[in-house]
Amino acid sequence: MEGLSTRLRLRVSPGARNARVVGRHGQAWKVRVAAPPEGGRANEAVVRLLAEALSLPRGAVTLVSGHGARDKVVRLDGLDQTQIERRLQSAAGKEPVES
Repeated sequence: MEGLSTRLRLRVSPGARNARVVGRHGQAWKVRVAAPPEGGRANEAVVRLLAEALSLPRGAVTLVSGHGARDKVVRLDGLDQTQIERRLQSAAGKEPVES
């Protein structure tokens, strides 16, 4: 799907023991990364984690806002909202909820 782009809200916990998608946090998805929040290292770890969890190339995940905050917004190219939700639920170890 050429040109498809979706924005996703995140709540990030840097400095965790391991990187993973945790689950829902209100309207956002909660993720944990091992990298510290210094020098953009946690942001890069978030982008890499999402690319892996969503089976997207690294270049298809862009941090849009929240560079210095726990609450972030990323742009995901090539997936629609339904695909993103299913893949994140799977990455979090939960079965997708049918709507």
